[in-house]
Amino acid sequence: MDFAYDDLIGIPFVDGGRDPKSGLDCWGLVKEVFRRQGYKVPDYSISAAEAADIAGTMKKQEDDWIHLDEPRVGCLVLLRLTPGLWANHVGIYVGDGRFLHAYLPTGVCIDRLRRWQSRIVGYYSPGGGWH
Repeated sequence: MDFAYDDLIGIPFVDGGRDPKSGLDCWGLVKEVFRRQGYKVPDYSISAAEAADIAGTMKKQEDDWIHLDEPRVGCLVLLRLTPGLWANHVGIYVGDGRFLHAYLPTGVCIDRLRRWQSRIVGYYSPGGGWH
């Protein structure tokens, strides 16, 4: 999968952000990137401060995703930012050991998987529930 994302780098992190012009949170970034690929993904209107609610919702949606053993360009990278939770942060793998995500304080940025390795829950691609 080849997709454009350079124009998203530097957009500020906004809790609940769904508009690239005003700011994105991690799921808002996923929605935007996948929208560009023709996928309609569900929206989660959960504050970034509600880590347990995010983790629970993401876990419930796991059946809509296809688990991958290795990252592939364009797949989701699920991360655990809060110990004891399944996952409560997400990014998109862009290749060469790097992923795109929206995070405080940097906003939308490219990061290295290696830096986040201990927090990675898994790699997923859209399943049949995303059209």
